[in-house]
Amino acid sequence: MANTLAVFFPGQGSQSVGMLDALAESYTSVRHTFEEASDALGKDLWQLVSQGPKEDLDLTENTQPAMLAAGVAVWRAWLQAGGRPATLMAGHSLGEYAALVAAESLSFADGVRLAADRARFMQEAVPAGQGAMAAVLGLADEQVLAVCAEQAQGAVLSAVNFNSPGQVVIAGESAAVARAITAAKAAGAKRALALPVSVPSHCALMQPAAERLSERLADIALSVPVVPVLHNVSVTSADSVESLRDLLVRQLYSPVRWVETVQTVAKQGVETALECGPGKVLAGLCKRIDDNMKTLPVFDPKTLEAALEATAHA
Repeated sequence: MANTLAVFFPGQGSQSVGMLDALAESYTSVRHTFEEASDALGKDLWQLVSQGPKEDLDLTENTQPAMLAAGVAVWRAWLQAGGRPATLMAGHSLGEYAALVAAESLSFADGVRLAADRARFMQEAVPAGQGAMAAVLGLADEQVLAVCAEQAQGAVLSAVNFNSPGQVVIAGESAAVARAITAAKAAGAKRALALPVSVPSHCALMQPAAERLSERLADIALSVPVVPVLHNVSVTSADSVESLRDLLVRQLYSPVRWVETVQTVAKQGVETALECGPGKVLAGLCKRIDDNMKTLPVFDPKTLEAALEATAHA
């Protein structure tokens, strides 16, 4: 399908100080977007993103609104440059919120505030040190699921991010994750390593945060997206505001089904996708999931111009 274009938005972990400086110099929409975000939050988000310090940018409560703003800023720069509209969207974890803003389902100001609240709810749900996450590389999904089942031993432990074939992230109580790391290595994993995060995302420990998010979402104006957004939880697009709220709440304690998301996009005949946001994490994952679908990272003038050229006659 020559005229289709999927747009993907990355989540927490792709942030870096100075991540959109070059793009902001060429496209006014970037600074304008961060000015809007700063007004919504009551603090200078652009200064944090462009100057740091890194320790502050990496705090969950700052990272989430910053990454949402970054994704939307890149999308707006794409449109400002005359880029093609999207026919399908998706986001990885927090990136789903950027997709909903881009798809006109959620206002940008509400999205930024919601991202900050979501981050706070997540951080407050599990005291520091009690939860952990780890990446397991080189095992099949079934093997990772078996390791989690064997090593839970009554604690919370589950596979939470199915990122690409052979790359699964697990989360849960710290001791259970540590047991799973050892067991995964014994099962033949190429690598199994703890991730430097303060929140065990997408596992059952996030249930209290999900309850608070549900209450918060009741006060947010949402609408059905004008462009379909595939959700992490269901790998389907919401057909009502009620189902949209439900999917966002469930996302906090449910796995990110990224492999299935990319496969679903490809099955719909999409041959080209953009990754709107800093870095190339999703482009790398997509290549391992389906190398017939070309995912173009867009984060600075050079990559934006390359993507414009690649999609001009596609």
